[in-house]
Amino acid sequence: MVKRTKAMASIAVGALCVGLLMTGAATAQASALGLPYGVTPYENVNVRAEATTASAIVGHVKAGEPRGASCWKHGQLIKDNGYSNDIWVRLAEGYVSAVYLKGDERGGVPASAEC
Repeated sequence: MVKRTKAMASIAVGALCVGLLMTGAATAQASALGLPYGVTPYENVNVRAEATTASAIVGHVKAGEPRGASCWKHGQLIKDNGYSNDIWVRLAEGYVSAVYLKGDERGGVPASAEC
């Protein structure tokens, strides 16, 4: 039988907290902005005013930077890195193509969250 010490318990709790922070970073970012969902791009992406590359660039998101999202909608079909998708996800400042987001075809935003 292994006797747990306070130090061992503190290490376990600390490891759990770090794990939660790593997996919940996008969700925490979303909550901080008052947005219900979290998304993370796997490469640098442009944020557009509308769901098309013809629309103005209103911002940028760096690869791995979690962001808050509110919904998704169909827009211009984007083909890149062997993927194609016409789904764009709404961030606070505009839209990003879900082709560049980690997760499923909507970047982890639920199907019920259509804009």
